[in-house]
Amino acid sequence: MSDTDDGITLYRLQACPFCERVVRALDDLDIEYESRFVEPMHSERNAVKRISGKRSVPALVDGNTGVTMSESANIVEYLERTYGDGGVA
Repeated sequence: MSDTDDGITLYRLQACPFCERVVRALDDLDIEYESRFVEPMHSERNAVKRISGKRSVPALVDGNTGVTMSESANIVEYLERTYGDGGVA
């Protein structure tokens, strides 16, 4: 699956508490997604920079809605609003 396909891709780091917050939200909402683990060195996260414009993780690409975003609090809020009870997706 590429980033342009339908579906959700989460760019994350191993053992990152902010990334795990997003994983818990995805699991709680029973949302299927693909995980892509990125380089631990911030300066080497070129794949993340290409998709989100930033090198920070977590970063989420939602091919269903065309949304790309970073920052765990923003992502969790987006997931709950979009896929939670009363969501539009």
